Amino acid sequence: MKYIAISELSKHIGQTVTLHGWVHTLRDQKHVQFLILRNRTGSVQVVHEKTGALAERVSALTRESAVAISGRVVENPGVRLGGVEIQLEELSVVNVAESPLPLDPFSENASGIDHRLDWRHLDLRVPRNRLIFEVQTTVEGAMREYWMQNHFIEIHSPKLMGTASESGAELFALPYFNTTAYLAQSPQFYKQMAMASGFDRVFEIAPVFRADPSFTSRHTTEFTSVDVEIAWIDSQEDVMAFEEAWLQHVIYAVRERHGDAIAENCGVELAVPALPFPRVTMAEALAVLSELGHTPEREGDLDPKGERLLGEYIRKTRGCDYVFVIDYPVSVRPFYHMRHAEPPELTRSFDLLCHGVEITTGAQREHRPDVLRAQAREKGLDLEVIQFYLDFFKYGCPPHGGFGFGLSRLLMVMLGLPSVRETTFLSRTPNRLHP
Repeated sequence: MKYIAISELSKHIGQTVTLHGWVHTLRDQKHVQFLILRNRTGSVQVVHEKTGALAERVSALTRESAVAISGRVVENPGVRLGGVEIQLEELSVVNVAESPLPLDPFSENASGIDHRLDWRHLDLRVPRNRLIFEVQTTVEGAMREYWMQNHFIEIHSPKLMGTASESGAELFALPYFNTTAYLAQSPQFYKQMAMASGFDRVFEIAPVFRADPSFTSRHTTEFTSVDVEIAWIDSQEDVMAFEEAWLQHVIYAVRERHGDAIAENCGVELAVPALPFPRVTMAEALAVLSELGHTPEREGDLDPKGERLLGEYIRKTRGCDYVFVIDYPVSVRPFYHMRHAEPPELTRSFDLLCHGVEITTGAQREHRPDVLRAQAREKGLDLEVIQFYLDFFKYGCPPHGGFGFGLSRLLMVMLGLPSVRETTFLSRTPNRLHP
């Protein structure tokens, strides 16, 4: 079957075509019937003189029914949908929609996010919502393109683990034969194993799980994590330099393919950032926030309000929407982050903020087994539990570092949307396991 996009119908004037889609609206007038057919390529007006059995079938249609129509393409400059319309000849109702709809995805009186998520398959029929996932596809394609150009290897690490991959908190535990397993919080341990394996440069796009009872706009209990690890680095600066160039490549690809649609549907003019991004130390960031009258909730770290204020400050003073915050204190970073020789209370770590929202956490990792063991003990970890991980570093592991972020959060910030639930196909939160 030859597939014809609705946006290409002007090339088929005078021809009879077959189209599939949903009944967007129906105007059943006395002498003429008008319906708008919608699919992922656009919308078109379909016209039928109200006579015969076909007219009865059109009259019986309900909004959002799935149909196939055949008809002749004609020019009609008065039609706002591309100046063409279809003169209906045949109609097949593939699947009739019950009426009334539990959710009207095109209503001007928008439903709340929870009701929309209850009927997500209807909610996703809105072109703006579908655009989110078209952008996501371009983002992942551009990420992979850049990785392949730079000789990365894709890995798929296990999501069932015998111990925590981050901290001991926020773990989902489940029975595993005669023991207990945990859903992976990140692929951190395994992408470091790949460094010890001589893979040098790896990436993974995969689900991770956090038993976080939070209901914020940034968090879900399951999300798609994007992770990168690079060997033979001199410092965390090598990781940041790679990330900013990689991210610039991704945003350029999105703007080229979807820039106009993003502006029309989301009201965002997507800008490709200039390099390099500004770097500020945590001490400098805290000094700025102090001048602005804000003290973060956690000592030595940034809270959401602090991130927002710092982002606004960087935008005003540096003209950039991105900023790396570096040199986090040991107290707020995991045991495997390498520490500065001077001062030893700071780590070689960073977060990347975009529009005042943290989108990435990264660092140079500690690869020296004796130092790693000491830092784990200092954090109160049981070395026996993580011995399998410590073994990765005993037989010649190179210096390395990397970063990770949530894909849905990047999309949320990029498209100017209010919540990661908007940019997740089906979100999982403490009170949502369906659909």
